[in-house]
Amino acid sequence: MFKRVIVLVMDSVGIGHAPDAAAFGDEGANTIGHIAEAAGPIRCPNLRRLGLGQLVTTGSDDEAAVTGIYGALTETSTGKDTTSGHWELMGHPVTVPFPTFYEGFPKELMDLFTERTGYGYLGNEVASGTEIIERLGAEHMRTGKPIVYTSADSVFQIAAHEDVIPLKELYRICQITRDEVCVGDYAVGRIIARPFVGELGSLVRTSNRHDYSRMPEKTLYLEILQAAGKQTIGVGKIGDIYAHVGLSASYPSKSNSHGMNIAARLLGGDFAEGLMMVNLVEFDSLYGHRRNPAGYKREIEDFDYQLGGFIELLTDEDLLLITADHGNDPTWKGTDHTREQVPLLGYYRGLTESKPIGVRKSYADLGQTVLDNFGCVGEYGTSFLSLIK
Repeated sequence: MFKRVIVLVMDSVGIGHAPDAAAFGDEGANTIGHIAEAAGPIRCPNLRRLGLGQLVTTGSDDEAAVTGIYGALTETSTGKDTTSGHWELMGHPVTVPFPTFYEGFPKELMDLFTERTGYGYLGNEVASGTEIIERLGAEHMRTGKPIVYTSADSVFQIAAHEDVIPLKELYRICQITRDEVCVGDYAVGRIIARPFVGELGSLVRTSNRHDYSRMPEKTLYLEILQAAGKQTIGVGKIGDIYAHVGLSASYPSKSNSHGMNIAARLLGGDFAEGLMMVNLVEFDSLYGHRRNPAGYKREIEDFDYQLGGFIELLTDEDLLLITADHGNDPTWKGTDHTREQVPLLGYYRGLTESKPIGVRKSYADLGQTVLDNFGCVGEYGTSFLSLIK
């Protein structure tokens, strides 16, 4: 039905706790709803026009008629992290939890890290990234040892000042950790390079972050699309999340705005037929984890402004879908993701009415719909294509 499908993933923009949220300690979490309560109405007329206001309270009194596709996705995967959410979107639900380390990594793993990378380490604890680099930054700069930390997610994060351990060397350390250290029972979802710059007392993380995902165990819907001769383009950290499996092209981004600009350029370029998937990470990394409702609100409003122009670039043969990969309620306890349902919004030119698709039972419904559009089928999810066109 459509030659091109564009999926925008608003990283962490949840719309209320999932049915199983109590098992994750997240019953009552609501990313968008609580942002509106804490920071005031979210002015997002384009998202509301697509149907966001039918799914969650934004605090806005904009009552524009809904001319969009709207519904909610419910995650079946065992985690509430970026990898689990994105993998399920592309037909790979995570049924066996990735390993997590709530008391830091065991000694035998860190000994192997030192042996294989040639570096000692600082930290090795559960921590907020911004807090730990301030606390251990001076010792890191004195000793040259990278800072290792984790979180409630299945991640092994390695932080280093770019003037102490250059980017190329930090990336090398992370690749060794992915390939030779965090394997077997220690195969975490992601190894994350966390470079930072600045002076003591004003250290800041940079956009040179790089994720090293574990390899998927099942066939991704991206691979099925490729086998059918369709383009599969990733923008932002999509390539890292899927370990570059099933992607015909990958374009890293420096910010949400930069990612949207790349996507807009590709619409007018060589993207002829297939799927373009865009991850917009700053909702999560800059505002969700840092528990900043006001900043999160502004980022949603900035995205909404760009979205208005992006929609104007769509052709008669394009389908736009907007969703998220998990929640990250900035008013919630701790600094970790929250188990929430996520929005599913959509639009195509010529749509003149609302198209409700209800609460979907799996994130994989999105991927199955993309496959259905191109005459393919996957193992997981139920297509909603017939409901929208």
